Amino acid sequence: MKRFWSERIRTLVPYTPGEQPKDRVFIKLNTNENPYPPSEKVLQAIRDAAGEGLRLYPDPEAVSLRRAIAEYHGLQPEQVFCGNGSDEVLGLCFYAFFTPGKKVLFPDITYSFYPVYTQLFGLDHEEIPLNDDFTLPVDRFLGGNGGVVICNPNAPTGRTLPLSDIRRILNANPDVVVLVDEAYADFGAQSAVELISEYSNLVVVCTMSKSRSLAGMRVGYALGNADLIAGVNCVKNSFNSYPLDRLALAAGEAAIRDREYFELTRNMVIKTRERTAARLRDMGFTVHPSNANFIFITHPQVSGKLLQQGLRDRGVLVRRFDRPRISEYLRVSIGTDADMEAMCAACEEILKG
Repeated sequence: MKRFWSERIRTLVPYTPGEQPKDRVFIKLNTNENPYPPSEKVLQAIRDAAGEGLRLYPDPEAVSLRRAIAEYHGLQPEQVFCGNGSDEVLGLCFYAFFTPGKKVLFPDITYSFYPVYTQLFGLDHEEIPLNDDFTLPVDRFLGGNGGVVICNPNAPTGRTLPLSDIRRILNANPDVVVLVDEAYADFGAQSAVELISEYSNLVVVCTMSKSRSLAGMRVGYALGNADLIAGVNCVKNSFNSYPLDRLALAAGEAAIRDREYFELTRNMVIKTRERTAARLRDMGFTVHPSNANFIFITHPQVSGKLLQQGLRDRGVLVRRFDRPRISEYLRVSIGTDADMEAMCAACEEILKG
């Protein structure tokens, strides 16, 4: 076992994605996917791109997609990097901006891919404990480090850091990169993109998997000043010069340009989230404030493990992290109104039983 593995990966603990069942049909609220399909404009763009041109390599610079993203965010194309989902973009950023021997800071409860990246790339890191209410202890991130990573809104808690606190962190760390992962920001958080013109050390990472219904296409991107983006390109072109295929490029551009559909579906998710949170609170659940497309819940009378299994038995998948401080919590992705009605009805059955 592991006989031919390199020493670098023999002790590596990889990221574990949410369950993707194949044995039966579930209401799937465990992987933060959008419950609504891509827009018709996106689907038509994919159909148009699925022609004889697939025999040719895609544009390695993603020029047209970068131009559309830059236009959307009020930036220049050279301030945009596109990659194969935000996970790849994050990995390239970790490699490009953080140096072994200089400690990278991120919270102890956050996206669990961050410690995997640090281990894979031989980086030192420190996990800063969140406050008891899962808010960020901002003062612990003010200087004396080799970089900062903030998921905003945070996963899996859904809590949001105000822009004023991100500005404090940026001001206190002028000589290292501050990476803000905004995978869920479209569902209610104030984006840090508006600070890019002020701070040369800020990188914002985004995805089209959540708010633009493109999880199956794997389109992610980073935003920052041109020098930072050139650094990410340096790593990309030393590893994989063609990260996005022709269909993903077409889908991403169509999605970013279809603002009307984006606004419609994200507002539907937000409204469903708030209705679901209110109903669960009425049942006695603690539901933490969320600006993401999921909620983080616990109940004082039923364990998280029992709740998760009870929901699964009733055809509803949710995510539970068997880790200190959060093992009694469930992360519940927001589905359609019908999905969430079924989830709440299942919770009522479990509580009665």
